[in-house]
This record gives sequence, structure tokens and C-alpha cells, in this order.
Amino acid sequence: MPNLLFICSKNQWRSPTAELLFKNHPLHQARSAGTSDKARVRLSQKMVDWADEIFVMEYKHRDIVKQNFRLNGRALTVLDIEDLYQFNDPELEEILQASLAEYL
Repeated sequence: MPNLLFICSKNQWRSPTAELLFKNHPLHQARSAGTSDKARVRLSQKMVDWADEIFVMEYKHRDIVKQNFRLNGRALTVLDIEDLYQFNDPELEEILQASLAEYL
């Protein structure tokens, strides 16, 4: 069962919404984290090591992850979703479903 990790800044809206899409998924486990010191769940090397694939919301998140963590060959995908949405916003869910269709 591949482990999917979703990352945004504060782990309040985008990445938890993505994580929720995979709740009770038969093929994938998902977690979410943030890059900010103020993140609800702060990204750690342990989380990166747990993940088989990592999805970040913006290019700045990709840069932070690459600068601060060892990826050890893990796939890192930028979803390019700006910080414009609240948690579980229907438009955000649609964007995530389209971007992650092959995993859902």
C-alpha cells in the first residue's frame, strides 16, 4: 500500500483536504504536514521516510523540502495549488481530484 504525503505551509487547508480524500482508501494511506513553524503538523524526516510519494502544493514547498530533508529517491510532485482555499472547499476538492485521479 503506497504511502502518500501531502505538504502545504501550515497544514490547515490544502494538505489536510488532500489527506481526507484518501481516508479509508483501499490502496493508499495518506498523511499531511506543513513546512511552517506554525504548522498544525510540522513536516519531519520521519514523515518523509514514511512516504512513497510526496505531493507539495507550491514550488516553494518543493524547494523547502529539497533543502531540508533527504528524499532518498522519493517522487516529489508539485500540484501547483495556490493558497486560496479553505479546508474542504468544494473547488479545492475538485482540483485535487483532477490532479490525483490516478491515485483515487
